[in-house]
Amino acid sequence: MADADTDLRPRGAPATRPLPSPVAYLLLTRMWSRAAWQYRTSLLLTGTAQMLVTSLDLAALLVLYSQVTTLAGFTLPQTLYLYGTTRLAFALSDVVASGVETLSDAIRLGTFDVMLIRPVGTLAQVLSDQFTPKRLGKLVPSSATLVWAIYALPITWTPLKGAVCAGTVLCGTVIYCALWVITGSISFVATDARETANVITYGGELVTEFPFAIYQRSLALILTFAIPLAFITWQPSLYVLGRSDPFGLPAFLHFAAPAVAALLCALAAFVWRAAVRRYRSTGS
Repeated sequence: MADADTDLRPRGAPATRPLPSPVAYLLLTRMWSRAAWQYRTSLLLTGTAQMLVTSLDLAALLVLYSQVTTLAGFTLPQTLYLYGTTRLAFALSDVVASGVETLSDAIRLGTFDVMLIRPVGTLAQVLSDQFTPKRLGKLVPSSATLVWAIYALPITWTPLKGAVCAGTVLCGTVIYCALWVITGSISFVATDARETANVITYGGELVTEFPFAIYQRSLALILTFAIPLAFITWQPSLYVLGRSDPFGLPAFLHFAAPAVAALLCALAAFVWRAAVRRYRSTGS
């Protein structure tokens, strides 16, 4: 199916075969990376700052566990596993998709109009916009935390548990990316809605760092069936940790993350295409 923005090009414009979106995305991120690398010292310093800032939440978690033995029945290694998987998934999604954050600026300034006439899908352009390698700094503390948790957990690892662990990070990344796109599409309706979108993305990261057992049942159900943040790490991690769901939800939900990720990707594609089709230029 043709990209939704193809029909929005001016009449009489020369026909140009659009680049496949994955190829276009990689080329655009390479371009932005080369531009950022021209300022190596600044890039290294900001990347290090990203790494240190990301580590502050981990320090707060360690301080919390210095005062308690368990949190809602979860030990430090178990919570570190939850923290590490969701942090790593979010950091990867931040690398891939956080360019959506600049969409409201592009719409307000009229630069999104330029994206519509390029032979590249608009989503690939938006996702790669202002890409910078400094985002990779977030991967270091989250990866180290996950490795630490895996080493410290007193569980017997099996091929299935290893696959679920890897799938947790992969599916969590896909879910976060889909949420970036869905919430970012709000900018087509309200250009100042960035903070509203951040409630789901950055707020979702914060919520999933801790065991859902600390939340009330009503909130946990909302985060499972209305805003499916539970499938980022909570549900699959229950299987890896050998824990039953404290809210009595069925065990098959432990393996539902791939289906949820696929559904959210389909929803994100639909929302994005619908939003672009209904976009009206600022006239600038």
